[in-house]
Amino acid sequence: MTAPATQSGEADLVQVSLSALEHYAYCPRQCGLILLEDAFTDDAATVRGTLLHQRVDTPGNRGRGDVRTLHALPVWHDGYGLTGICDTVEVHADGRILPVEHKSGRYHPGGPAEVQAAAQAICLEEMFHRPVPEAAIYSAADRRRHSVTVDDALRSRVLELTDAVRSLLTTDRLPSPVADSRCRRCSMATGCMPRLLAGTHRYRQALTDLYLLDDLQDSDA
Repeated sequence: MTAPATQSGEADLVQVSLSALEHYAYCPRQCGLILLEDAFTDDAATVRGTLLHQRVDTPGNRGRGDVRTLHALPVWHDGYGLTGICDTVEVHADGRILPVEHKSGRYHPGGPAEVQAAAQAICLEEMFHRPVPEAAIYSAADRRRHSVTVDDALRSRVLELTDAVRSLLTTDRLPSPVADSRCRRCSMATGCMPRLLAGTHRYRQALTDLYLLDDLQDSDA
């Protein structure tokens, strides 16, 4: 598994939110628009997600049989510079800890939601000092849970994406548009303008001019 990227100590790490990992895994440009330009556009799917989380994100501690359920639990990992909130965390009588991420849409095996759920498990391991080898994703679309094995490959993916998001935050450079099938499901496609910008000569020339301007400003400073 990839080691955490540290420079001169944990305190120097730029904090990365767990939700940003999912956005970047889906589309780096979408993540960049949200983090760098504070841009977000709702559509029917995102509104459904917001309403779902309003039902599950009320902080609290509830018991059901041998399971204690924590809602809207803040989590973090100082070594990796991760921070976020778990929708639901189940603490079982045998000591097993299970983060449950709630999604309004359908579950896609190997999709971005698995990255977010695995990152929650990694944070919970750090906080509770015990292994969390499994997470779950609850899909409101099919009304069932889907188990996610937090193996070494998924952990490495979480850390690689953490480094990528941190680089995005520190360089302030918006990733290029992708203009593929993901755009049809993205609420931000109108503002992103992927079909207009991706791969066109005008877009490439604009990027070149922008970076030349940045270099000239740096040399004059």
